[in-house]
Amino acid sequence: MDTERLSEKTSDTDRLALLGKKQVLKRRFGLISIFGFAVCELITWETVLALFSQGFNNGGPAGLVYGFLIAWLSTLSVYTVISELASMAPIAGGQYYWVYMLAPPRYKIFSSYIVGWLTSLAWIATVATESIFAGTMIQGLIILDNPDYVSKQWQGTLLAWLVIAVAIFINVVIPGLLPRFETFILVFHIAGFITILSVLWVYSPHGSVSSVFATSLNEGGWPTQGLSYCVGFLGNVATFVGADASVHMAEEISNAAVNIPRAICGSMILNGLIGFVMMLTVLFCLGDVDTVLDTDTGFPFIQIFVDSVKNVAGATAMVAVVLALTWACAIGITTTASRMTWSFARDRGTPFSRFISKVEARTQVPAIAVGVVTLLAALLTLIYVGSYTAFNDVISLTITGFYGSYFLPSALLLYHRIKGNVVRAGPQAEDIQLDPETNFPPGPSAGIATTKKMSKETEGEKSDDSTPATVPGTDIEEGIAQAQLIWGPWHVPGILGIINNAYACVYMIFVIFWSVWPPVTPVDAATMNYSVLVTGGVIIFSIIWYWIRGRKEYKGPLIDDEVKSAMRVGSIAAI
Repeated sequence: MDTERLSEKTSDTDRLALLGKKQVLKRRFGLISIFGFAVCELITWETVLALFSQGFNNGGPAGLVYGFLIAWLSTLSVYTVISELASMAPIAGGQYYWVYMLAPPRYKIFSSYIVGWLTSLAWIATVATESIFAGTMIQGLIILDNPDYVSKQWQGTLLAWLVIAVAIFINVVIPGLLPRFETFILVFHIAGFITILSVLWVYSPHGSVSSVFATSLNEGGWPTQGLSYCVGFLGNVATFVGADASVHMAEEISNAAVNIPRAICGSMILNGLIGFVMMLTVLFCLGDVDTVLDTDTGFPFIQIFVDSVKNVAGATAMVAVVLALTWACAIGITTTASRMTWSFARDRGTPFSRFISKVEARTQVPAIAVGVVTLLAALLTLIYVGSYTAFNDVISLTITGFYGSYFLPSALLLYHRIKGNVVRAGPQAEDIQLDPETNFPPGPSAGIATTKKMSKETEGEKSDDSTPATVPGTDIEEGIAQAQLIWGPWHVPGILGIINNAYACVYMIFVIFWSVWPPVTPVDAATMNYSVLVTGGVIIFSIIWYWIRGRKEYKGPLIDDEVKSAMRVGSIAAI
């Protein structure tokens, strides 16, 4: 390892120690590989194909086109804020750690705990969702090549388990190949896009400009077209969910405070561009709408491929590309979900936390967390056997759950940046004390940093050489990490940052509100959107568990013993 890489590794280790954690996972990812990881967790052009019908029925072609642009730019605003938080505190826990870092003292533990549960279960639900997508896509291929085959939902679940099994193998047995795998998938993602785009433009019949940009539909039977647009808008929102996947890989990325924001924002820009091009292509090459939407394969895009090339073998090859990329996405999502769950267990936020938080010594991977995440995801896919409608409510948790977990830390960050409580990194940030009443900086020019129990040196009394030095932003006696509110190397400065942060919060409220609406009217048991019950159930369960057990065990993000010892002797580099 050359001098530059060694320095970078030391910096990452020291930064993590300032957040209270010892480096235990291997930093396998550089900028290119984590960018590939971030791009392939979004797989936007593939998701445009898979979720095509949702926005088409409510909004039509025009609703999809303009809704995509709004969702893309607005979600980029949201993930810009997430990138700022990740640059301030690049840690696998992500949202729950940031909430503890930003919330008022009275609400730190409780709000952090709830967000930790919400984020963990949202990622587990995403593993189940992506696995079902891949499994049912395999079924669609079987139907395409064998018209006599009658698909069963239990078969879709078994195929989803196959997808999960491969994800376990790659994550546990050969995790060292993940960075190279993600880099390869990045190239495959772009090459597949170019190939399928070219085939569609060459072989498909093309619709008119007005049929794409000026045609609206209201198949949901809503009283107004505006309502239909808003309900269908969630299809475009779902296309961009999960861009924070690289956040939870923070402890495995070199130069994480810079590379995570680059990966998130870069992947949003790239995926948005190619996703929009694919959206336009599908709408122009749609052909007969009724045939496409009523396809036996279950995926309208498969029928579009067949109608375009007029050849089952050719369409099969095209679908195989989308399937492979969806499967790769499921593998990466499993990685992310396991890191989030492992991190929360490390801070004693889950049942059996000491067991789940173990890291396998040989591979430096939280293998037990991978097993727990995939087991729960596999159990969730059983819901699909009984009811496709019920499983859709598991899917809905990926929107309401994620956006709920994004909103609280983003809103708290907005408050602090308006108050001027976040300072730029530098020597002046290290000596800032908290207001003893509020546990936050005393004035608008202050910056944050510590808890009430600080060393005499931090409180202004110089110590002699025999006094152990401490790291600002930690409470060694309590063993709880309280990170400083200091901007990381990546953030949007000044009034632009405030405007963007405020818009992101408003947009998240809008998305959460519409995410609980049913897709059609009149509403009955089969068409009802139960996402509010699913998400609410997760929150209620976490509250109940908090009062039963959690409040006795979860005290916030903990300081690892090795880091605590290094703080007492005054040398973070000692770990």
